[in-house]
Amino acid sequence: MATWATPPVIAALGAPPTGERAARIARSPQYRDGRFRNPVPPSPKPPVSPRDAMREWRRSNISRTPEAPIPIVTEQVPGEPASGVRITWYGHASALVEIEGHRILVDPIWSLRCSPSQLVGPRRLHPPPVPLRDLPTVDAVVISHDHCDHLDMATIRELARRQRAPFLMPLGVGAHLERWGVSRDRIVELDWGESQGVAGLRLTLTAARHFSGRAFTRDQTLWGSWVLAGARRRVFYTGDTGYFDGFAGIGREYGPFDAALVQIGAYSEAWPDIHLTPEDAVTAHLDVRGGLLIPVHWCTFVLAFHGWAEPAERIVQEAKARGVPISVPRPGQAVDVDAPPELDAWWELARVAR
Repeated sequence: MATWATPPVIAALGAPPTGERAARIARSPQYRDGRFRNPVPPSPKPPVSPRDAMREWRRSNISRTPEAPIPIVTEQVPGEPASGVRITWYGHASALVEIEGHRILVDPIWSLRCSPSQLVGPRRLHPPPVPLRDLPTVDAVVISHDHCDHLDMATIRELARRQRAPFLMPLGVGAHLERWGVSRDRIVELDWGESQGVAGLRLTLTAARHFSGRAFTRDQTLWGSWVLAGARRRVFYTGDTGYFDGFAGIGREYGPFDAALVQIGAYSEAWPDIHLTPEDAVTAHLDVRGGLLIPVHWCTFVLAFHGWAEPAERIVQEAKARGVPISVPRPGQAVDVDAPPELDAWWELARVAR
């Protein structure tokens, strides 16, 4: 019999697309010369090399972890889903989006580490605000791409056991879920511009500027952003992305949006094409014609060289300067988009004094 430690690590790497899944990938306009491609080519040369960035990290005194516990909200989401738009952020990019009486769970990760192994890899800076078993019934689970901080094997397995909702994701990602025991009839894979109707909502995968891969291969699965649309209300989620002019096209075709979940953390001058800086995030939000800006992809895992609270500080400053309405919830806090709470710099409670 196999040991307990090794198989979960191997299984967590997922599986490559094969068969009809691979054939569908080969037909995608995004797939060329054996891999998925971004909508715009990468910058000719990063302004800062990874080696220089590491040297800067080693000699700086930036606070990358909080000194005090990050304040979280542990109250459960009310039993009835919101008839308008309500968004509960659980940390990193995990969020529960309620639209017109329906619930969509986005990029859930409840594990201690965002890694194939729970022994090594980036560790949580705060616990999940609520246990996975206490989540309300959702109508769909939406995945943006297959990186471990967005697609977590243990979380997916538990959701598949506790929930009956379908899992929606970009092309190829379904191979991972099938390896983890999710039945094929619950897996929906989409290309950019393709939609799926779920419980009266229209969920559309849109473009993003990023990459994919969980093991030793790269860009064999697609990545993307999401449009979550009801009959009257709409929410946009960037997924992981660098800035590109495609946001304006998304805004023209699918906007305006009541709210946008916008990635703001894990940026660096060493990788300018794959993650938004806080300033880029505000520009992207304006491009898609977002309403209330809710920043995500920060606070939970240390994935870059900047301070842990820096993304929130910078985006609040930028949003105020450009007249963009913004809400920065605590992990676990629900935000009614029509009546957002007053902006509160709660991260100051946990930030190390510089």
